[in-house]
Amino acid sequence: MDWVDWARSLFALLATLALILGVAWGARRLGMLQAGPNAPKRLKVSESIMIDPRRRLMIVRCDGREHLLLLGPAGDVVVSEFAAAAEPVQQAESAS
Repeated sequence: MDWVDWARSLFALLATLALILGVAWGARRLGMLQAGPNAPKRLKVSESIMIDPRRRLMIVRCDGREHLLLLGPAGDVVVSEFAAAAEPVQQAESAS
């Protein structure tokens, strides 16, 4: 390979990186990416327990509802769905 081929390869790499950065900047500018760290979180894993080495039960909280999910290699199943109980308020321990 002579220097023209190296220069062409370098230019192609720089053009590709510039396109990727331009699309990322445009997506962020138009609000197409996820919200920032101060956005309220809608999804929370309340509890999780291993049934056996391949399966797990999870309680997932989303928009005031809780879903009991059975996760495994054969597929994921929604076992039940119910209204979420109020979250217990955790009191800070005083350091006295």
